[in-house]
Amino acid sequence: MNFIENIREALRSIKGNMLRTVLTALIIAIGITSLVGILTAIDGIQSSVDNSFSGLGANSFDIRNRDVFRIRKEGEKERNYPPINYRQAKMYKALFGKQAIIGMKTNVTFNSEIKHESKKTNPNSRIIGTDENYLDMKGYKIASGRDFSSSDLERAANVCIVGVDVISQLFEKNSNPLNQEITISGGKYKIVGLLEKKGSFMGGGDDRVVFVPLETGRKLSQGRNLTFDIVTSAPNIKDVENIMEEARGAMRIVRQDELGREDSFSIERSDSLVKQSESITGVLRIGGFGIGFITLLGAAIALMNIMMVSVTERTREIGIRKSLGATPRVIRLQFLIEAIVICVLGGLAGLILAIPIGNVIASGIMSGTSSFIVPWLWMFLGIAVCVFVGILSGFYPASKASKLDPIESLRYE
Repeated sequence: MNFIENIREALRSIKGNMLRTVLTALIIAIGITSLVGILTAIDGIQSSVDNSFSGLGANSFDIRNRDVFRIRKEGEKERNYPPINYRQAKMYKALFGKQAIIGMKTNVTFNSEIKHESKKTNPNSRIIGTDENYLDMKGYKIASGRDFSSSDLERAANVCIVGVDVISQLFEKNSNPLNQEITISGGKYKIVGLLEKKGSFMGGGDDRVVFVPLETGRKLSQGRNLTFDIVTSAPNIKDVENIMEEARGAMRIVRQDELGREDSFSIERSDSLVKQSESITGVLRIGGFGIGFITLLGAAIALMNIMMVSVTERTREIGIRKSLGATPRVIRLQFLIEAIVICVLGGLAGLILAIPIGNVIASGIMSGTSSFIVPWLWMFLGIAVCVFVGILSGFYPASKASKLDPIESLRYE
C-alpha cells in the first residue's frame, strides 16, 4: 500500500466515523486557534507599535528627568534630582541648537475636561505645551490645518492643535472643527490644526491630546512648576553617538552637575523604545507559544485515546489486511497517517479561526491602529505542530496495531 493509498484509506476511515473525527479535530482546532491566534495578536500589536515609532527616527534622543533612586547601596542616601525647568530647557536649546534640531514639550495636565458649546470631553484629556519642532520630531502628522507659527509661539497665542479622540467627543461627524473655539480651564482656544490618528502602545492616549504653544502651556499651568522634556535630532544617523555625548556635556553644564558625579537627567535614544517593545513582545511570543502548545498536548492525549479505540474496533480489519499480505510497517503507517490527517484537518480549521481572532484582539488592544496581519510563519508553524502532534499521538496506537497477531485478530468479535 503506497503513501497516497494510505491517505485515501485514512479519509475513508474518517468518513466512516464522522462525529468522532469532528470532535477530535475540533480539539486540535481549538489548540491551533489559541497558539496561532495569540502569536498573530502579538504580531499585530508589534506592528502597531512599530508604526507609532516609525516617525521618531533612529537619529533622535530624549533628555528627561532622572528617576528617583529607590535602591540604596551600602548606606548610600536616596537621591531626588530636581526636574528640568523652563530656564534650563531654553539654555540647552540656546547652547546646543546650532549643532542639532531641538524640540521641547511640557505636560500641562493629564486630566483636563475640554468643552465646546454644550459638549465636553471626559476629564482625561492631555494638554501639552510644545515648540515649533516637537510635533514633527515625535511623528505627529497634521491631517488638516497648520502647525504653530513663530507668531503663535512668541505671543503665547490661544491656539491649539487637537487629537482625533477629542474632536470626536466635541464635534459632529460631518462638521469642520478648524477655526472653531474650545474651552480649556475657562479660556477660549482656537483650533488651527487637526492631528491624524496616531494610537499608542496601551491605547489611544496619543489621540486624547491638545497641543498648545509652549508659552501658552506655561500660562495654563497657573503658577505650577512644570517639567520639560527635550528631544534632540542629529543631522546624520552616523553622528548620533557623538552628538549624544556632546549633548550630555551641554546638559551637565546647564544643570551644573559636579565633575565625577552621575548625570542629574536621563538621556535615551528614540529607537531604544522600539528595541524595548520588541524584547517585550518576544517574551510574550514565548509565553503565547507555551500556552498554545500545552493546549495542543491535551488535544494529543485525546487523539491518542481515540486512535486506541479505533485500533480496538478495527482489530478484525487489521487481521484481514495482514492475511492478505500487509506488513506491520504498512499497518503502522496506515494508522499513523490517519492520526496526522485528523490533526492537519483540525489545524486548517484552527488557522481559519486564528487569523481573524488574533487580528481582532490586536485591533482591540491598540484601539484600531493595528494593521491586518497574515502570519505566514505562524501558519506554517501551526501545520508543522499539527504533524508533530499527529505523530506523537498516533505512534503508540499504530505500533500496537502493527503487532497484532493476524489469526487472533480474525477471531476478534
